[in-house]
Amino acid sequence: MKSGKSKINKKKNPFTLLSSWYEEAIKKESKNPNAMALSTVGSFNRPRVRMVLMKEIRKDGIVFFTNSESHKGKDIIRNKNVSLCFYWKSMGKQVLIGGQIRKLGNKESDDYFFSRDRFSQISAWASMQSRPLQGREILEKRFNDYLKKFKGKKVPRPNYWNGYCVYPKNFEFWLERPNRLHERVEYKLKSGKWTTKILYP
Repeated sequence: MKSGKSKINKKKNPFTLLSSWYEEAIKKESKNPNAMALSTVGSFNRPRVRMVLMKEIRKDGIVFFTNSESHKGKDIIRNKNVSLCFYWKSMGKQVLIGGQIRKLGNKESDDYFFSRDRFSQISAWASMQSRPLQGREILEKRFNDYLKKFKGKKVPRPNYWNGYCVYPKNFEFWLERPNRLHERVEYKLKSGKWTTKILYP
Protein backbone atom coordinates (compact mmCIF):
# COMPACT_ATOMS: atom_id res chain seq x y z
CA MET A 1 0.00 0.00 0.00
CA LYS A 2 1.39 3.38 -0.99
CA SER A 3 1.75 6.12 1.57
CA GLY A 4 -0.18 9.30 0.91
CA LYS A 5 -0.57 12.83 2.12
CA SER A 6 -3.58 14.24 3.90
CA LYS A 7 -6.27 15.61 1.60
CA ILE A 8 -7.84 17.83 4.24
CA ASN A 9 -6.40 21.27 3.68
CA LYS A 10 -6.24 22.40 7.30
CA LYS A 11 -6.88 26.08 7.98
CA LYS A 12 -6.11 28.16 11.03
CA ASN A 13 -9.81 28.88 11.39
CA PRO A 14 -12.32 26.01 11.03
CA PHE A 15 -14.99 28.39 9.73
CA THR A 16 -12.80 29.00 6.69
CA LEU A 17 -12.56 25.28 6.03
CA LEU A 18 -16.30 24.78 6.62
CA SER A 19 -17.10 27.59 4.18
CA SER A 20 -14.86 26.11 1.49
CA TRP A 21 -16.47 22.67 1.88
CA TYR A 22 -19.92 24.24 1.75
CA GLU A 23 -19.09 26.14 -1.43
CA GLU A 24 -18.02 22.83 -2.96
CA ALA A 25 -21.27 21.21 -1.77
CA ILE A 26 -23.34 23.92 -3.47
CA LYS A 27 -21.82 22.82 -6.79
CA LYS A 28 -22.02 19.06 -6.23
CA GLU A 29 -25.04 18.27 -4.05
CA SER A 30 -28.25 17.98 -6.08
CA LYS A 31 -30.56 19.18 -3.32
CA ASN A 32 -30.28 21.09 -0.05
CA PRO A 33 -26.49 21.31 0.37
CA ASN A 34 -27.28 23.41 3.46
CA ALA A 35 -29.13 20.57 5.22
CA MET A 36 -27.68 19.73 8.62
CA ALA A 37 -28.68 17.50 11.51
CA LEU A 38 -29.40 19.37 14.73
CA SER A 39 -29.19 17.41 17.98
CA THR A 40 -30.69 18.78 21.19
CA VAL A 41 -31.22 17.38 24.66
CA GLY A 42 -34.81 17.19 25.85
CA SER A 43 -36.49 16.22 29.09
CA PHE A 44 -34.96 13.35 31.08
CA ASN A 45 -31.68 14.06 29.23
CA ARG A 46 -32.96 12.30 26.12
CA PRO A 47 -31.29 13.35 22.84
CA ARG A 48 -33.38 14.31 19.83
CA VAL A 49 -32.10 14.88 16.30
CA ARG A 50 -33.71 16.32 13.16
CA MET A 51 -32.69 17.95 9.89
CA VAL A 52 -32.78 21.74 9.56
CA LEU A 53 -31.54 24.14 6.89
CA MET A 54 -28.47 26.24 7.59
CA LYS A 55 -28.98 29.82 6.39
CA GLU A 56 -25.65 31.47 7.13
CA ILE A 57 -22.09 30.68 8.13
CA ARG A 58 -20.80 33.62 10.14
CA LYS A 59 -17.28 34.27 11.35
CA ASP A 60 -18.22 32.87 14.76
CA GLY A 61 -21.46 30.92 14.31
CA ILE A 62 -23.94 28.99 12.19
CA VAL A 63 -27.48 30.30 11.72
CA PHE A 64 -30.86 28.63 11.15
CA PHE A 65 -34.50 29.62 11.74
CA THR A 66 -37.36 27.72 13.33
CA ASN A 67 -40.54 27.76 15.41
CA SER A 68 -39.52 28.38 19.02
CA GLU A 69 -42.58 26.48 20.25
CA SER A 70 -41.43 23.28 18.52
CA HIS A 71 -39.72 20.37 20.29
CA LYS A 72 -36.34 21.78 19.32
CA GLY A 73 -37.25 25.24 20.60
CA LYS A 74 -38.30 23.85 23.97
CA ASP A 75 -35.19 21.66 24.17
CA ILE A 76 -33.00 24.70 23.55
CA ILE A 77 -34.60 26.52 26.49
CA ARG A 78 -33.70 23.58 28.75
CA ASN A 79 -30.18 23.05 27.46
CA LYS A 80 -28.09 25.43 25.33
CA ASN A 81 -25.60 22.70 24.36
CA VAL A 82 -26.30 21.37 20.85
CA SER A 83 -24.59 19.45 18.06
CA LEU A 84 -24.70 19.86 14.30
CA CYS A 85 -23.71 17.48 11.50
CA PHE A 86 -23.30 18.18 7.80
CA TYR A 87 -22.97 15.18 5.47
CA TRP A 88 -22.33 15.54 1.75
CA LYS A 89 -22.48 12.10 0.11
CA SER A 90 -21.38 13.32 -3.32
CA MET A 91 -18.16 14.64 -1.77
CA GLY A 92 -17.56 11.95 0.85
CA LYS A 93 -17.31 14.67 3.49
CA GLN A 94 -18.84 15.20 6.92
CA VAL A 95 -18.51 17.93 9.54
CA LEU A 96 -19.46 17.46 13.19
CA ILE A 97 -19.91 20.57 15.32
CA GLY A 98 -20.55 21.05 19.03
CA GLY A 99 -21.34 24.30 20.77
CA GLN A 100 -23.88 26.50 22.46
CA ILE A 101 -26.94 28.10 20.90
CA ARG A 102 -28.50 31.54 21.30
CA LYS A 103 -31.61 33.15 19.88
CA LEU A 104 -31.08 36.00 17.41
CA GLY A 105 -32.63 39.42 17.87
CA ASN A 106 -35.99 40.44 16.44
CA LYS A 107 -34.49 42.52 13.63
CA GLU A 108 -32.42 39.64 12.27
CA SER A 109 -35.41 37.31 12.48
CA ASP A 110 -37.61 39.92 10.78
CA ASP A 111 -35.10 40.51 7.99
CA TYR A 112 -34.90 36.85 7.09
CA PHE A 113 -38.63 36.19 7.49
CA PHE A 114 -39.51 38.99 5.08
CA SER A 115 -37.02 37.61 2.54
CA ARG A 116 -38.92 34.29 2.35
CA ASP A 117 -41.56 33.62 -0.28
CA ARG A 118 -45.12 34.47 0.74
CA PHE A 119 -46.33 30.86 0.98
CA SER A 120 -43.49 30.03 3.38
CA GLN A 121 -44.48 33.02 5.49
CA ILE A 122 -48.08 31.80 5.55
CA SER A 123 -47.03 28.27 6.52
CA ALA A 124 -45.20 29.67 9.55
CA TRP A 125 -48.59 30.88 10.79
CA ALA A 126 -50.51 27.77 9.74
CA SER A 127 -48.30 25.16 11.42
CA MET A 128 -48.41 24.69 15.18
CA GLN A 129 -45.13 22.84 14.91
CA SER A 130 -44.72 19.64 16.97
CA ARG A 131 -48.27 19.73 18.33
CA PRO A 132 -50.75 16.90 17.58
CA LEU A 133 -52.63 17.23 14.26
CA GLN A 134 -55.93 15.39 13.81
CA GLY A 135 -55.80 15.42 10.01
CA ARG A 136 -54.04 17.06 7.09
CA GLU A 137 -57.25 18.80 6.04
CA ILE A 138 -57.04 20.83 9.25
CA LEU A 139 -53.53 22.03 8.38
CA GLU A 140 -54.61 22.93 4.85
CA LYS A 141 -57.65 24.79 6.19
CA ARG A 142 -55.45 26.81 8.54
CA PHE A 143 -53.16 27.63 5.61
CA ASN A 144 -56.09 28.81 3.47
CA ASP A 145 -57.55 30.79 6.38
CA TYR A 146 -54.28 32.69 6.81
CA LEU A 147 -54.07 33.24 3.06
CA LYS A 148 -57.41 35.03 3.30
CA LYS A 149 -56.49 36.87 6.49
CA PHE A 150 -53.33 38.37 4.99
CA LYS A 151 -54.65 38.87 1.46
CA GLY A 152 -53.30 42.15 0.12
CA LYS A 153 -51.28 42.69 3.31
CA LYS A 154 -47.71 42.21 4.41
CA VAL A 155 -47.42 38.95 6.35
CA PRO A 156 -46.02 39.74 9.82
CA ARG A 157 -43.49 37.47 11.47
CA PRO A 158 -45.06 35.33 14.21
CA ASN A 159 -43.39 36.12 17.54
CA TYR A 160 -42.63 32.39 17.95
CA TRP A 161 -40.68 32.19 14.65
CA ASN A 162 -37.05 33.04 15.36
CA GLY A 163 -33.47 32.74 14.25
CA TYR A 164 -30.81 30.89 16.22
CA CYS A 165 -27.04 30.90 16.06
CA VAL A 166 -24.83 27.99 17.15
CA TYR A 167 -21.45 29.14 18.47
CA PRO A 168 -19.07 26.20 18.05
CA LYS A 169 -16.51 25.08 20.59
CA ASN A 170 -15.34 22.13 18.52
CA PHE A 171 -15.36 20.89 14.93
CA GLU A 172 -14.49 17.55 13.40
CA PHE A 173 -13.87 17.33 9.67
CA TRP A 174 -14.20 13.84 8.15
CA LEU A 175 -13.10 12.84 4.65
CA GLU A 176 -13.85 9.46 3.11
CA ARG A 177 -10.75 7.54 1.92
CA PRO A 178 -10.22 4.04 0.46
CA ASN A 179 -10.02 0.96 2.69
CA ARG A 180 -11.85 2.81 5.44
CA LEU A 181 -8.67 4.75 6.22
CA HIS A 182 -10.68 7.94 6.45
CA GLU A 183 -9.27 11.29 7.54
CA ARG A 184 -10.45 13.05 10.67
CA VAL A 185 -9.26 16.45 11.86
CA GLU A 186 -10.49 17.91 15.13
CA TYR A 187 -10.56 21.60 16.05
CA LYS A 188 -11.07 22.75 19.64
CA LEU A 189 -11.45 26.27 20.97
CA LYS A 190 -9.07 26.91 23.87
CA SER A 191 -8.53 30.35 25.40
CA GLY A 192 -9.96 31.99 22.30
CA LYS A 193 -7.70 30.10 19.89
CA TRP A 194 -8.33 27.05 17.72
CA THR A 195 -6.11 24.02 18.20
CA THR A 196 -6.03 21.07 15.78
CA LYS A 197 -5.52 17.35 16.20
CA ILE A 198 -5.56 14.44 13.75
CA LEU A 199 -7.69 11.48 14.86
CA TYR A 200 -7.63 7.83 13.90
CA PRO A 201 -10.59 6.89 11.66
